[in-house]
Amino acid sequence: MKNPHHSYSILIVDDNLTNIKLLLDILNQSGFRVSIAKSGENALVKLQENLPDLILLDVMMPGIDGFETCRQLKENPKTKDIPVIFMTALSELGNKVKGLQLGGVDYITKPIEPEEVLARIHVHLQLRKMQLQLIQTEKMSSLGQLVGGVAHEINNPINFIYGNIFHAQKYVQDLLKTIELYEQYLPSDIPELKTWSEEIDFDFLKDDLPQLLSSMEIGANRIRDLVRSLRVFSRLDEAQLKEIDLKEGIESTLMLLSHRLKPTSHRPEIEIIQDYDKLPLIECYASEINQVFIHVFNNAIDAIDSKALMLGNHSKTLNVFVPQIRIKIESTTEQDGLKISIADNGIGMSAEVQRRSFDQFFTTKPVGQGTGLGLAITYAIIVDKHGGTLTCNSEVGQGSEFKITLPFSQEKRLN
Repeated sequence: MKNPHHSYSILIVDDNLTNIKLLLDILNQSGFRVSIAKSGENALVKLQENLPDLILLDVMMPGIDGFETCRQLKENPKTKDIPVIFMTALSELGNKVKGLQLGGVDYITKPIEPEEVLARIHVHLQLRKMQLQLIQTEKMSSLGQLVGGVAHEINNPINFIYGNIFHAQKYVQDLLKTIELYEQYLPSDIPELKTWSEEIDFDFLKDDLPQLLSSMEIGANRIRDLVRSLRVFSRLDEAQLKEIDLKEGIESTLMLLSHRLKPTSHRPEIEIIQDYDKLPLIECYASEINQVFIHVFNNAIDAIDSKALMLGNHSKTLNVFVPQIRIKIESTTEQDGLKISIADNGIGMSAEVQRRSFDQFFTTKPVGQGTGLGLAITYAIIVDKHGGTLTCNSEVGQGSEFKITLPFSQEKRLN
């Protein structure tokens, strides 16, 4: 059964009260969330606040008609991708063509037939969902190939560097020992040697060179860890179902996001608290589960940054704010899967935002900074693809917690 918090929302734009009442009855009984605008102008205002999944738009209205309303919707980057179904008694081919050319996806002819309305809405919502999945699949496939390719190209040279640092350290130690012996047996008052030693600050060089090589070793180790994380995250060789260690995917994702966890000008470093030990293997699509982790962690970091910026005006409060992300994993009560909790102490969400958090294309971020795809894709991967569950609990000012359950075996899900 579809999660009620993930039900689709529809905006009815019509000035006829009889049509509005009929559509409200049809859509409410089918579980849709419905809002109403009685004119094109009113619809454009409403859409600045909340974006529906689909719009039912009457053609003949006072003020700006349906055609003009649709034209303005398609010119706005925020609303241009919302499917628009025209409702009209106009049956002339020219009117239908005009509506389709303006960006409408379909027509419903008045008088309204409930079965036809629901059938057309269902078709276009499914098409929109498929479009979303295709966009994300292509996006993640390209990203995975890029990440995997970069990791492969970096792997060989970094292994070469790492493998030779040990020998370089040994050679430097031998050279410094040789110089020390020369210093013991050569006269100490050779002018040219004395001048050169002072010019290169030889005493400092002897102390700093081993430390320099040690820093290079630490850096090479860091790059090796990042390359390993990139390869684990992309998992190009694991596109099919496979048993994996979930902890490995979480660690690789956190490694890739480590730059976002570091302290910034408006907050200290984000603390990661992990509550899990050795985990049993779980059967899943590894690369897609890693997408889930990166979406949820990115949202947690964004929420923490928003809270820190809000507290920035109250320096005393900010000084006691310790940003945290808590990760807890344990077996389900039935012992047939894993429960994953990812909680942050960020800015939190209102009841309305929380209710719509998994809706396609819903975002609270400014245009250009968020597509509203991340959590919708996360929901599709967990619920539709893996047969798990995904819920969110949040309180404004206190933080959010995402709870995920995944079955150990996909065979159990299908039976």
